Amino acid sequence: QVQLVESGGASVQPGGSLRLACAASGIFVSIYAMGWYRQAPGKQRELVAVQTSDGSTNYADSVKGRFTISRDNAKRSVYLQMNNLNPEDAAVYYCNADRIRVGPLTMLNDVWGQGTQVTVSS
Repeated sequence: QVQLVESGGASVQPGGSLRLACAASGIFVSIYAMGWYRQAPGKQRELVAVQTSDGSTNYADSVKGRFTISRDNAKRSVYLQMNNLNPEDAAVYYCNADRIRVGPLTMLNDVWGQGTQVTVSS
């Protein structure tokens, strides 16, 4: 079984920065895509950023130029550097891993972490 554990959520002032981390544990061979989603109260969960194993990235328009996603495959981790945070960024941030190869013919899809809270207020 594959598990994802996020860390790094906190309360910051507008304009501040945070770095989220997500570590994958369990028995698996590789993960194709790792990314971050967020969900604010009363809103649907939305994509923030995702990076595939070949290094390709995709960002939500609202975070382009402010957030940076990165992966460390050796550490089985993905990170989200968030700069110039504003109140609209406040949400629970979830780590996601997709297309996890756990065996020659076995793949897991859409594994989620438990979420980490980001609060942005003055």
